[in-house]
Amino acid sequence: MRTRTTTTRTITPSVYYFGTSVVLLTTLMPDGRTNITPMSSAWALGSTYVLGLGTHGQGARNVLRTGELVINLPDASLADRVERIAPTTAAWPVPEVKRDLYRHEQDKWRLAGLTPTPSDEVAPHRVAECPVQLEARVTDVVPFDEDAVAVHARVVHAHAHEDLVLAGTSYIDLDRWRPMYYTFRHYFAQGERLAVSFKAEQ
Repeated sequence: MRTRTTTTRTITPSVYYFGTSVVLLTTLMPDGRTNITPMSSAWALGSTYVLGLGTHGQGARNVLRTGELVINLPDASLADRVERIAPTTAAWPVPEVKRDLYRHEQDKWRLAGLTPTPSDEVAPHRVAECPVQLEARVTDVVPFDEDAVAVHARVVHAHAHEDLVLAGTSYIDLDRWRPMYYTFRHYFAQGERLAVSFKAEQ
């Protein structure tokens, strides 16, 4: 095992993604189709998610236009499918700032091998393969850069794969749940359980 030191040095990382959950954000296109946007700047506080979105992306445009979205949480088994659509955009023409890295893709569902399923309370479809799917509506939008916004979205309906839910409860079985994380532009699965917070419901 590598010996740890408390000595520090100044660093200048190109990104600060020390680890956030991967999300497949589904939103409604102007023609009624559901678009999928892979993203990872997402975190929850109570029943509200905060999503960091670049305004040049089609997902952000759809959210700002309709105020509805689904936060689909893939597990580690879907890493390859997420990466298939990561370099694509539904925006046409492809915005100039994205052209070096992204290409246009009209049917991300087919490309990723994912299945759309109707939502209960919002218009965009859910991703059937994602073990957790959270229908949500926008409550606030906060600009935080010249080309990015922080979208606040309140969850209005939650779905989970039946085999992931403890019988007779709404609790997720933590021994089965393997969320995917994005850390310094690499995908990781959740590791071993280290401890239990005093706030955990037993």
